[in-house]
Amino acid sequence: MDGICLSIAEGESFGLLGPNGAGKTTTVAMLSCLLSPTSGDARVDGASVVRQPMAVKAKIGLVPQEISLYGTLSAWENMSFWAQMYDVPAREQKLRIAQLLELVGLSDRKNERIDRYSGGMKRRINIAVGLLGRPRLLILDEPTVGVDPQSRSAILETLKRLNQEGLTLLYTSHYMEEVEFLCRQVAIMDLGKVIAVGSQEELRRLVGEKDSLRIITQTSLPDGIGEELKLTEGVSEVRIGDHFLGILTVQGRRTLPEVLARLHDRGITVRSVEVKEPNLENVFLQLTGKELRDE
Repeated sequence: MDGICLSIAEGESFGLLGPNGAGKTTTVAMLSCLLSPTSGDARVDGASVVRQPMAVKAKIGLVPQEISLYGTLSAWENMSFWAQMYDVPAREQKLRIAQLLELVGLSDRKNERIDRYSGGMKRRINIAVGLLGRPRLLILDEPTVGVDPQSRSAILETLKRLNQEGLTLLYTSHYMEEVEFLCRQVAIMDLGKVIAVGSQEELRRLVGEKDSLRIITQTSLPDGIGEELKLTEGVSEVRIGDHFLGILTVQGRRTLPEVLARLHDRGITVRSVEVKEPNLENVFLQLTGKELRDE
């Protein structure tokens, strides 16, 4: 990590967006007091992660990448165990667990063993566990990894509703579409640094009204192809990866035929093409020279 500086307002839904290895999980570990920073400090609702880690832990709920559940126990038994770990008063445990199981849509499966749950169901229980302590801040580290599209949609809708009810969220992901759906404020990370931060609208202004062309090739890209493609009218940026071209252009659909013609003339076989309107992935491409999925 390299000098990260972030501020998350109460009631905000804040996204940390970046490829695998960008430093998102390390940031979460420090904010959760699982990893001590080598320098600097962070505060959660006024409490220092360096000097007051127990006070910080009392204010947050953590949903880690790994499933923190016991497979041989039922959902209810897992929730009961974690309720005790969170010091939920005994008289409140049953009601709180029932409410959270209802929230994540698993009340009817509460007595089934966790190892019989699908990946998406386990993720939803993981989120319910993170909410047991009624946190001021819920930190979620890639909570949809390995789940099916239907479960992913259910998780995101639940989180959006919680945020609308006032819960502050810090959400990490390398899925641009998740952050665009859920988060009003976004920090883009790469190689341990925050390279851009702001509202989605503010970040999109960094690339203006440019579309992005994502071209996957079957053949290797020859030297000089990037400079040649920059001669195409409207093209402002060309990034080259392994069998990949990322191109920023003012009018993607108008520019695409000439780009494809230039590639054909150089004997380059194209496997797939995507044209995308301005989004957070465009910002990442322009700032880093990579696309989020490269990593």
